[in-house]
Amino acid sequence: MKTRLTLRCLTGPILLACSAALTGCSGSTQAQATPEAVTVSVITVAPSTAAPVEELPGRVIAWRTAEIRPQVGGIVQRMLFEQGAMVRAGQPLFQISPAPYRADADTARATLAKASAAFARAKMQAERLQPLVAADAISRQSYDDAVAARNQAAAEVGEARAILRRRQLDIGFSRVTSPISGRIGAANITEGALVTAGDANAMATVQQIDRVYVDIRQPVERYAAMRAAGKGDGLVEIVNASGQVHPVKGRILLSGIAVDPGTGDVLVRVAVDNPGELLLPGMFVRARLPQGKPSAALTVPQQAVTRDAEGAAQVSVVGQQDRVRARRVTLGSLVNGRYVIVSGLRRGERVIVEGQDRVQPNTPVDTRPWRQR
Repeated sequence: MKTRLTLRCLTGPILLACSAALTGCSGSTQAQATPEAVTVSVITVAPSTAAPVEELPGRVIAWRTAEIRPQVGGIVQRMLFEQGAMVRAGQPLFQISPAPYRADADTARATLAKASAAFARAKMQAERLQPLVAADAISRQSYDDAVAARNQAAAEVGEARAILRRRQLDIGFSRVTSPISGRIGAANITEGALVTAGDANAMATVQQIDRVYVDIRQPVERYAAMRAAGKGDGLVEIVNASGQVHPVKGRILLSGIAVDPGTGDVLVRVAVDNPGELLLPGMFVRARLPQGKPSAALTVPQQAVTRDAEGAAQVSVVGQQDRVRARRVTLGSLVNGRYVIVSGLRRGERVIVEGQDRVQPNTPVDTRPWRQR
């Protein structure tokens, strides 16, 4: 009797526990069957006009560069500019001690005066002897010697005058000036330094950067296609390292002179106006070269394209019942931050632009219109 009561008392808790376990399993299965929808931003694919371009890396080159070097030697007395400032053509930059060159000029001036006096004497002598030789009062040889002395004195005057001009030039060269207008960099010497005309290192460098070049290396096959499309003289958009588009488009100035035998690339040089000096020499940028005429095409933002395990391009498409499907696509050119889709998408389909990293295939999503920032 006692045993039967014990079993009856245990039966109730066991049934409650089993019922709770079954209820938990049922709730878990139901939760797995209906996952929560993920909020994503999407666009509806529609044709838009896009001009195919090719984006290539390039390097900024100064429009003009002048390395400031001394034409005479001596001790630098003064530096006449502020480092990093704008300078104009002909502006004095350094003052080399002119005292030795002034002394040389004084010597050359005295030599010229001496030669001029000798010439005047020789000329007067030749003029005195001319009527005498005509009257046979002196020999012809004496007159010819006087004329030769006069001519030699005249030549010595010309030589002395040339030496004086050279010494005066050296005085002018002692003040080093800028040959071009532009922005000057750091000075490589200071006051008190000894410089010579044969120095290998420049005293400073001036670069004109209100206009610049952008040198691009383009594969010869793509260069030929660009020329065939008639875009060899088109406008080029420049994008800096931070992704900002330069306010002025460049113009293809030079291309196709020679092919690099090592890489098979062609140099394309682009001339770009540089207001505000936003592009600096040595800076690496990206240039968008036109490759054909504008045409209607399906495009998606660059961030909407991902890569699968095999490296193929794909996008996340929102299908029926707001479920996600991965779709492989064939990409064309990248135009203003948007990929041209050659194949794989149809007009009117919805593509995830933001949030595709939080969803899996067949995941339900809550869509929101994507707005470009």
